[in-house]
Amino acid sequence: MRFCCLGSGSEGNGLVVESGSTRILIDCGFTVGETVLRLARQGIAPESLAAVLVTHEHGDHLGGVPRFAARFGLPVWLTHGTLAAANGRLRTVASINAFDGHDPFVIGDIAVAPIPVPHDAREPVQFVFGDGARRLGLLTDLGMSTPHVVECLSGCDALVLECNHDPDLLAGSDYPAMLKARISGRHGHLANAAAADLLQSLDRSHLQHVIAAHLSRQNNRPEFARAALAGALGCTPDWVGIAEQDTGFDWRDIN
Repeated sequence: MRFCCLGSGSEGNGLVVESGSTRILIDCGFTVGETVLRLARQGIAPESLAAVLVTHEHGDHLGGVPRFAARFGLPVWLTHGTLAAANGRLRTVASINAFDGHDPFVIGDIAVAPIPVPHDAREPVQFVFGDGARRLGLLTDLGMSTPHVVECLSGCDALVLECNHDPDLLAGSDYPAMLKARISGRHGHLANAAAADLLQSLDRSHLQHVIAAHLSRQNNRPEFARAALAGALGCTPDWVGIAEQDTGFDWRDIN
């Protein structure tokens, strides 16, 4: 199994997971043209994708899905709540598969286990992907950890983990007070220290990759995120990867 990122942050998200002959795109917050360009950088033809999964209805995750899936005839998978919250935006998609946030399913060679998370959306989920031997956890867009999140992510072989903001930078930013409260709240986004605490609570014995994701351009710095996660892992900061907004990250193999 391997994975790569098209971009991560409030301006658009996309992650590709591959196992055997199956490739899945998780979220698409970019235009069709931009998505095709970002896929091409990783050697991926849109037609080679088996499906598009959606974590929740916010524009940086769902915004590009309707046109991209319709253009290339791709089925879309999302929770019943996310489908309802999409409010007709997916009417041009030929195949829609709605699932319950607690029910695992399989797409080709990839087992998909949704994880319900606390976030200000209708029925948001994150995912663990497996191939029968290895597991990749994707966890962005949540305001706090839960025992269920810890249970699901423990023992993963790779982890893409939200490090959205530094509290001091957020507090000193020019964001409106309501937006600051939303971001830092229990249904908002993980701060660096909260992500590190979550990571420290997991069984980390199998981890081959840890990537800090969904960093705020205004309210975080890559070196802050790296330092926080490295402290939890007991490794040097340069071992921790960063999912960049503009370039994502290249393919990572899980052995």
